[in-house]
Amino acid sequence: MKKDVFRVVTRGADGQIRIKDYAKEEALHRMHVQIGVDDCSTDLSLRGMPVFKGLIGPMPEGRNIIRYESPEVFETLTKEWSMAKPPRRRSRSRQRQ
Repeated sequence: MKKDVFRVVTRGADGQIRIKDYAKEEALHRMHVQIGVDDCSTDLSLRGMPVFKGLIGPMPEGRNIIRYESPEVFETLTKEWSMAKPPRRRSRSRQRQ
């Protein structure tokens, strides 16, 4: 499926996460400087997508969203993700016959 929404996630001056969606790649090019293209993503639909100065990405988000994050947001969200404890699994008790 074609990814057609470009999402940029940054942190505002007040510390809140800010999400800005762009419907067209051209709008993103007006706001950020392209420094290359992704040529090694394991998600084949991201190969050839632009890489922008000052943003981490592209990364997939859902079915049709291409996500870019500021380095600060990327670091914060990665730390939160890595520190989250997975839900505990309950072991199955053996059923007696």
